[in-house]
Amino acid sequence: MTNPSTLYRGGTLHCPADPSATALLVTDGRISWLGVDADAPVAERVVDLDGALVTPAFVDAHVHATDTGLALSGLDLSAVRSAAELLDAVAGFAAGLPSDAVVLGHGWDESSWLVPRLPDAAMLDRAAGGRRLYLSQASIHSALVSAALLAACPQVVSAAGYDASGWLRRDAHHVVRAAAFASVTGAQRAAAQRAALAHAASLGIAAVHECGGPEISDEEDFTGLLALSGDGVAEV
Repeated sequence: MTNPSTLYRGGTLHCPADPSATALLVTDGRISWLGVDADAPVAERVVDLDGALVTPAFVDAHVHATDTGLALSGLDLSAVRSAAELLDAVAGFAAGLPSDAVVLGHGWDESSWLVPRLPDAAMLDRAAGGRRLYLSQASIHSALVSAALLAACPQVVSAAGYDASGWLRRDAHHVVRAAAFASVTGAQRAAAQRAALAHAASLGIAAVHECGGPEISDEEDFTGLLALSGDGVAEV
């Protein structure tokens, strides 16, 4: 079944080959014509762009698809502005999870807080109801973790960057990150990757470059992402 042809007109098209272009025709999902409104061919559907700028699709040259998808589906902490707000957000989110689940969150940034004092591992443990908890900082280079997650990977105490407070950096961060993400099933990983790619497509990003590597992801993660291309995800 073919898609109806659609004429987009009345816009500003970023096209070096035709700087005066204001309209384009899409036929069966592909651009089949581009030019000025007055020369536009007949189409089954017409969309008035009302002066909107139309550009080619974007390419994101540095992506961690699984991490992005997990962040989209996990606890968003980008809006919290204090330790108390962070703990409240954790408690509310964790309450809806099984008791053995790992709580994954992302986005806190203490530099934006009026009082940049972080909660410690014991406080995080209470907020998460004793669950293992991993909350990556906005930079993704450190994380807050609960006492339960620290207990699940005792080897972390000898790693560089370890801090008993629960704010871990450097090698210690890699240790707890691996422990937290080990709980992610194959189905959850695929769902996260699909969510990340769909989100990219919604922003006008047509291609992404996965930047996997040691202590970031593994071969199974990468090959799973490649396999999604054959499922048509790239055409979302």
